[in-house]
Amino acid sequence: MATRDNPYSAFKFMVKLGQAGGEETIAGGFSDVSGLGNEVKYAEYRNGNDKENHVRKVANTNSTDDVTLKRGVIGDLRLFEWLQATREGRFDPRTVQVILHDEAGAPVCAWTLKFAQPKKWVGPTLAGKGGGEVAMEELHLVAERVDFESL
Repeated sequence: MATRDNPYSAFKFMVKLGQAGGEETIAGGFSDVSGLGNEVKYAEYRNGNDKENHVRKVANTNSTDDVTLKRGVIGDLRLFEWLQATREGRFDPRTVQVILHDEAGAPVCAWTLKFAQPKKWVGPTLAGKGGGEVAMEELHLVAERVDFESL
C-alpha cells in the first residue's frame, strides 16, 4: 500500500469467506462490513512499596469484535448453510479476508479474520408498503483474531 495524502474510499472492497470443501468461497458482493476491531484489556497493578501513588497498566488478554456482513438477498444459501452447519455441531472455522481496493481497483490493504465462525444470521425486514427498499440479510461473525496488512 502506497502512502498518500488522501485516504482511501470505503466503497470498493471484496470479502473472501475462506475455504469450504477445499475451494475458495465468495458468496456474492456485500454492501457493508462493520465491526473490524480488536481490544486489549489491561490489569491494574501496584506494588505495596511503589514510590508513586498510582497503578500501572499491564497488558492482559485481547478480544476481537464481532464483524457484520450485509448484502442484498440474492438466493444464495451458503451463508445460512454455514450457520446451520455450525448450530448442528459441524464446526467450520474459516479465514475470512476483507480486501480494500483503490479507485483503480488495485488491492491496497486487507483485514484477515482468523478462525471466523458464524454467530448470527438476520433475514430481511419485509414490508408491504412498496417503498422500493432492497431486501437485506446480515451475517455476524466471531473470530479469534483480526490482522491488518498492507498489500
